[in-house]
Amino acid sequence: MEGTRVMLFCLCLFTILMISSATDTINANQAVMDGETIVSAGGEFEMGFFSPGGGSHYRYFGIWYRKISNGRVIWVANRDAPVNTTLGVIRVSSWGIMVGTKDSTNNVIWSSNYSRSVRNPVAQLLDNGNLVLRDESEGDNYVWQSFDYAVDNLLPGMKLGYDFVSGIDRYFVAWKTDNAPSSGDYIYRMDRNGFPQLILWENSVVRFRTGPWVGSKFSGSPVLDHNQIYRPGFVMTQTEVYYAFNLVNGSGSAITRITLTPEGDLIRLVWNREKQEWTRYLTLQANDCDSYGMCGMDGVCNVNKSPRCECMKGFRPRSPGEWAEANWSKGCLRNVQVECGNGDGFLKYSGVKLPDTRWSWYNTSMSLFECEAKCRKDCNCTAYSNMDIRNGGSGCLLWFGGLNDIRGYSEDGEDLYVRMAASELERTKDSRGKKLTWIIIIPVFITLAVILAILGLYLLHVFRKRRLRRAETVQLNSTRDASNRNEGQDLDLPLLDFKQIAKATDNFSLNNKLGEGGFGTVYKGMLEEGQEVAVKRLSKDSRQGVDEFMNEVSCIAKLQHRNLVRLLKCCIDKGERMLIYEYMPNKSLDSFIFDKEKCRAFDWPKRYNIINGTARGLLYLHQDSRLRIIHRDLKASNILLDSEMNPKISDFGLARIFGGSETQESTTRIVGTYGYMPPEYAIDGLFSIKSDVYSFGVLILEIISGKKNRGFRHPDHNLNLVGHAWRSYNEGKLLDIADEVILDSSNEHEVFRVIEIGLQCVQEFPEDRPNMASAVLMLTSKDALPNPKRPGFYSERRESMEMNSTSRNPASSSPSNSYSVSLSWPR
Repeated sequence: MEGTRVMLFCLCLFTILMISSATDTINANQAVMDGETIVSAGGEFEMGFFSPGGGSHYRYFGIWYRKISNGRVIWVANRDAPVNTTLGVIRVSSWGIMVGTKDSTNNVIWSSNYSRSVRNPVAQLLDNGNLVLRDESEGDNYVWQSFDYAVDNLLPGMKLGYDFVSGIDRYFVAWKTDNAPSSGDYIYRMDRNGFPQLILWENSVVRFRTGPWVGSKFSGSPVLDHNQIYRPGFVMTQTEVYYAFNLVNGSGSAITRITLTPEGDLIRLVWNREKQEWTRYLTLQANDCDSYGMCGMDGVCNVNKSPRCECMKGFRPRSPGEWAEANWSKGCLRNVQVECGNGDGFLKYSGVKLPDTRWSWYNTSMSLFECEAKCRKDCNCTAYSNMDIRNGGSGCLLWFGGLNDIRGYSEDGEDLYVRMAASELERTKDSRGKKLTWIIIIPVFITLAVILAILGLYLLHVFRKRRLRRAETVQLNSTRDASNRNEGQDLDLPLLDFKQIAKATDNFSLNNKLGEGGFGTVYKGMLEEGQEVAVKRLSKDSRQGVDEFMNEVSCIAKLQHRNLVRLLKCCIDKGERMLIYEYMPNKSLDSFIFDKEKCRAFDWPKRYNIINGTARGLLYLHQDSRLRIIHRDLKASNILLDSEMNPKISDFGLARIFGGSETQESTTRIVGTYGYMPPEYAIDGLFSIKSDVYSFGVLILEIISGKKNRGFRHPDHNLNLVGHAWRSYNEGKLLDIADEVILDSSNEHEVFRVIEIGLQCVQEFPEDRPNMASAVLMLTSKDALPNPKRPGFYSERRESMEMNSTSRNPASSSPSNSYSVSLSWPR
């Protein structure tokens, strides 16, 4: 008997050693238990369960350095959901990597977050510390990686920023304490308002920012000329914006990382092999002038002076008494207000950390001269500078409003040109300088005035002949300019004339007609360069007027996300208003889910992918885009499907843009579509991001049931689909909701969970509904759901109030707008 026990113990020990040293992968037939580890191929990193120290009995699944640093943990999966026992287990399935417990409950504590299944899943720990999930047959084509979900460390090759295509926001959050990996109070992430910059937040308060990237470094940070360890980089394209660094010698001997401590310190550390310890190489918050807004608006912090703060030239303390007591938070104000165009100009400040760029505008190709001219023309522009300091300077950065978080004056700083009143400029120049300036400026102004006068006469002649086109073009350009000032980027949306579109659609042939909605007709077209497009032609008597047209152009032209339809071009010509979108070959969602024949091929994976993709598109609109946008008309006909049946939200004619601090708005003109409007909007005219959440919940129930909310019929009651779902949920009859087709291709438990998420979204009161970030988390996790409360509009209808039956096959189009309505009370 004793010999048998010894043999079993040896066998178990052998198995553990095999798992911990013989492979760097986990496949679908393998489980890693607490006490077992996986080691990267070169032995640099190791992963498994650990306890953080300090007497903690909690177990976390993480990755740590194996050869150095006494096992310093650099990534944690279940940081906010620890395992309470030593029965933790890691598994890999077609739907991801999962952390759970091997006990009677078999709970899933954490899972990787991605939307598609993998046929032959393999999780692999790489020698750079990246845990990746891939299909064994697809090589290095990763479907998920831990580098996209940093914890509190940035390693070589990791990106810190945003991917506009996938919607992945790469940021890191400090540990709660040195012995608690749970999410702490400090978050370091890329802010994409205006010109992108990295900002450190303590909860909702800004504590530090890097300054904008100026070509080779962040503004105000030192240039590391003799740095032979790493090379920093900043990438900004139409598809992504991020900061990253790589080692000078590739995978050479140097080991470095950036870490965010629980106290909110951002530190670059380098491993000292001789001392066997981490050495502090660089601290981003080097002194008190790095504290955000130390000297308030229009104040300058100078670490070499006492007191630290001073006002810029031409400014004085807003509160002299408090300023004298070293309370500089209220900042400075101008001695003389600028009178735009009345001799005002710009004063150059050298060696400063450029101000906060969240209220800025930028252009990569302008010269400094062009940049000054653009700022001078806009009376709201308060300062300008080069965007890139390399090779003599290029690009343009404009600021609007007060200038915050300026540090000066040092050799690490840049040049900033601040707008000043004429009288303030005169005080800073000697008489010789003034005369020389005016000798140069006056002839230039006279020449420009003559040129502009001639050009004005010519344009007046042209505009009289094309009055209609002029008026509408001016209105579109006005919308563009306003959006550029507010959002910090050019719309750059090409205009086509009527002849080009008529040719592309074969003169709007009926054979090219895709569908028709309340705002006009949609045609398929082929542009001269061979691109297939969908042309939305607004009818002459369309309820979508110029305002709605401009709204749709200004909203969607700024948005880039894989689950939003792309607006390519537009047309204002010969009294026509047309929008040119990317072509969606599978048309709209309603043409599938409400068609009895097509619905048969619409299995659960397809429907779940559409629900999940739509949720991510809404999350981008509400939270992650440069704007905060409420769609206000989310419905099945406004979800378009590409060639791979991926969903794309369309039709932004009714969308509203919210400011950064706005959460709710009211209106007396209620627009939208019957059956998708929440009660607080339909009755009181109140709308917020929770209005879209309600519409999304209705859409979930329609996708799962294959039936419309409005017009739904049932032999036992006169409830709409939402009411039927609520009644079925309370009676424990969720099978009555789901389309029979999807029950053959799904896990019933997963379908029931999504139904409950739909009911969470349609709750009567907006404060009870989840936001889209929570909804996405519910869809991708296995965490328990709270019990939903009564939905809005839960009451039986009279038979005469019902609409069309669910068997109707509606006309669909790419992208079109089903009839939107104005009303004061829902029917």
